[in-house]
Amino acid sequence: MTIASDAADGSRKRVLITGSSRGIGADTARTLAGAGARIVVNYREKARRADALVAEIASSGGTAVAIGADLTDPSSAQAMLEQIRTDWGGLDVLVLNASGGMESGMAEDYALRLNRDAQVGLVRAALPLLGPGSRIVFVTSHQAHFIATTPTMPQYEPVARSKRAGEDALRALIPELTAAGVEFVVVSGDMIEGTITVKLLERANPGVIAHRRESAGRLYSVAEFAAEVARAVDEPVPESHTRFVGDVADFTPVAGE
Repeated sequence: MTIASDAADGSRKRVLITGSSRGIGADTARTLAGAGARIVVNYREKARRADALVAEIASSGGTAVAIGADLTDPSSAQAMLEQIRTDWGGLDVLVLNASGGMESGMAEDYALRLNRDAQVGLVRAALPLLGPGSRIVFVTSHQAHFIATTPTMPQYEPVARSKRAGEDALRALIPELTAAGVEFVVVSGDMIEGTITVKLLERANPGVIAHRRESAGRLYSVAEFAAEVARAVDEPVPESHTRFVGDVADFTPVAGE
């Protein structure tokens, strides 16, 4: 991984990872910070957890800051970006890791607002901070990416459809991003062992994860998948703008990809 290489102006790469106080986002932050990048750890509510991650990265010689923002609130997201502009002058990488929709107590349209509207809104708001040569990485699941042709479990379907809607909306921006010199790549993986989504699905449907593990042969751990997300930050973008992590034999490719 060469993310530690100096940027054109001699500074280290500046990376914003949304929803990164825990799970895949946190492990991606650890990996990229270890490679020399400067990390913005974004969180919605868990300031203490985000601060602990920042302290951990600092203790290992890395650089990170925690900035709270509710991505479904445009003013909150804009305040985060303004702080980044003030402190670091801009961004080199935006990792769109935050997602949700299975949480209790949220509005019925929360999944779509977070997984589609907030993603597009953040990209548009962040574009002035992303110069030529920068990159946007969107993290999703095979269950969402292939939802148009391959059914998923009922408990996850609303989230899957909202994630795919977000992916489609972001792909529609590729010509605009390309004109600005910004690269875009989707990282899609199967169910990831240990994530909150998998825990919620197992709680709603006991045995479903064991069944998926048996069908897939193996499921990636959080750390393994985060390493793949980190690679997507730096390695060449495929022509399809999609990196698949793990086997996709059980999923039907979407026409045109």
